[in-house]
Amino acid sequence: MVKKKKKEQDEENLFIGDEYAEEEKLTEEENELEGLYDLVIPPGVPESIIVELVEEFDLEPVNRLSNVDIVEIDQRELLALRGELDTVNEAHDYMMQRLHELQDEFKSPWVNPDD
Repeated sequence: MVKKKKKEQDEENLFIGDEYAEEEKLTEEENELEGLYDLVIPPGVPESIIVELVEEFDLEPVNRLSNVDIVEIDQRELLALRGELDTVNEAHDYMMQRLHELQDEFKSPWVNPDD
C-alpha cells in the first residue's frame, strides 16, 4: 500500500519544475535548425577551399559528431557548413569542382608523363 501511494505521488509530480522548460528549449533549438542543412567537409579538403565556401556562400561553420568507419566505427567530430538547401547544394558542387581542379594541377614526381 505504501508503494501505491508513492506511485500516485510520482505521477502527480511528474511535470513539476523544469521539465516544461526543458521541452520548450528543445523545441526552440529545433525551430532554429528547421530548414537548415549541413555539408560535411571530408577530411583532407584544403583550408583555402573551406574559406572560399564560407565566404562565397555565406555558410556557418559548425562541428558535428558523426560515425566514421575506418577500422572500427568511431564517433568523430567533423567540420560541417550549415545553410539553406539550395546554398548547400551549390557549395557542394563548387567544392567538388575546386577539388578536381586541384587534382588536375597536381603533378606527381613519381609519374612519368611519357608512359
